[in-house]
Amino acid sequence: MKTTIPCGPSDQDSQNPPGRPVTVTQPWLPPLDDFIPYLQSIWDSRQLTNGGPLSRQLEAALCDHLGVQHLSVMSSGTTALMLALRCLDLQGEVITTPFSFVATAQALHWCGLEPVYVDIDPRTCNLDPARIEAAIGPRTTAILPVHCYGHPCDVDAIQAIAQRHGLRVLYDAAHAFGVPDAAGATLLRHGDLSVLSFHATKVFSTFEGGAVVCHDAATKQRLDRLRNFGIVDEATVAEPGLNGKLNEISAAFGLLQLRHVRAAIARNGEIDTRYRTGLAGVRGLQCLPRTAGGNAAYFPVRVGPDYPLSRDALQHQLREHGVLARRYFHPLLCDLPPQTASARREPLDEARRAAREVLCLPIHPGLEDVVVDRIVALLADS
Repeated sequence: MKTTIPCGPSDQDSQNPPGRPVTVTQPWLPPLDDFIPYLQSIWDSRQLTNGGPLSRQLEAALCDHLGVQHLSVMSSGTTALMLALRCLDLQGEVITTPFSFVATAQALHWCGLEPVYVDIDPRTCNLDPARIEAAIGPRTTAILPVHCYGHPCDVDAIQAIAQRHGLRVLYDAAHAFGVPDAAGATLLRHGDLSVLSFHATKVFSTFEGGAVVCHDAATKQRLDRLRNFGIVDEATVAEPGLNGKLNEISAAFGLLQLRHVRAAIARNGEIDTRYRTGLAGVRGLQCLPRTAGGNAAYFPVRVGPDYPLSRDALQHQLREHGVLARRYFHPLLCDLPPQTASARREPLDEARRAAREVLCLPIHPGLEDVVVDRIVALLADS
């Protein structure tokens, strides 16, 4: 049975009317009327930020939904990543993946940390544990893997390496909202900390926002302090922080989104299945594996040498037909400033191949089946 997502006034005619480009993602907006009571509560409380009642409610609701004990909401996923790095008191080098969004590298840069880029597993596009130990040096203090496209990293292998070498592990879980691990528990339970993004393009959104998931109340307390300038009380600032608080309107939107996120993810799953069925016989296109119970937040395909067009030529052709597929992720982080001059990198053959081949197709809850079928036809006829 097809999952239905309630549509707001702007969605009544069509999610993708003729002439409007088909974007790779699109924010799903719940009915506007359902948002008004949340706004009224903000107007009544007169509290717009600084850990207001809706922000606290959202933290509790997210802990319950995600199956975690402690979570600190932030103004963005990038802010959350920066403060998580700060909370771990890291110095020196951090091993990470070159195949990620630029925020992963920029957070390291802002914290004065040096990235060491290690190659990826070609099947999952995640950091390859088999290559990590060779990159560990005397200045290495942590590993920063990314659950790319929401596919879980090999968390057991990474943890074993970290324990052998006394390293911290911080997961960039920006894509992994609600994703389980191999045991069926939350993926966010692994590592010292995990960071989520609630950007408008994610399956769960607070317009802008993010969160750091931690394992104990003391770490939660420090994260809360760091997001509020390091302030302890009216007369005490314990350490340098920044203004990373989530405002009440964003928290309200998150509470409303949380009521619908399971249905939104289920609809993404239907679109994922439709793509896989339609593309199964297209030579030269390889769909990346889907995680059981995952959120289907992205639909990456690899455009191999047997396909009639290169990845870039295919992207251009799709754009000519109004389909805005994206090259997630190109170029590699190590090829972007300021990393180009300073970052240490291991051989990155698989990451460079992925950066040449991977194309993410449109997927979001408002994407209609007829549009998916049109995209499949464009790919099959190229």
